[in-house]
Amino acid sequence: MPKQNDLEQKALNIIMSSGEKGILQSDLWREINASSREGSRISIRLENKGLIYREPELSRGRWTYRLYPKRQPVSIDSILDCPCLSCEENLRCGAGGKVSPNDCDKLIEWALKENPG
Repeated sequence: MPKQNDLEQKALNIIMSSGEKGILQSDLWREINASSREGSRISIRLENKGLIYREPELSRGRWTYRLYPKRQPVSIDSILDCPCLSCEENLRCGAGGKVSPNDCDKLIEWALKENPG
């Protein structure tokens, strides 16, 4: 039988990978091969540690909780097309220098395109 910490870590990984849609607590304990009691206790412990939050939800005529991660995994997708990554002036660029991100037209244009309004 796996250790409690191993089950907690496995459960947390599953919850983290569920992202914004979350996962039903009843589905989680089935996925980690735990009893409903163990699954409930694990989710309560993770909530008490501040790693997840739970919201009650009616599913298939029964009340359960939907579990969501408090933090999303880090992703660099949002900055992959940042002009700084391929800029030929990258080595000379710095705040207060001759080439500066403070007045870079390419960077300003990219930032406005990514975050309109």
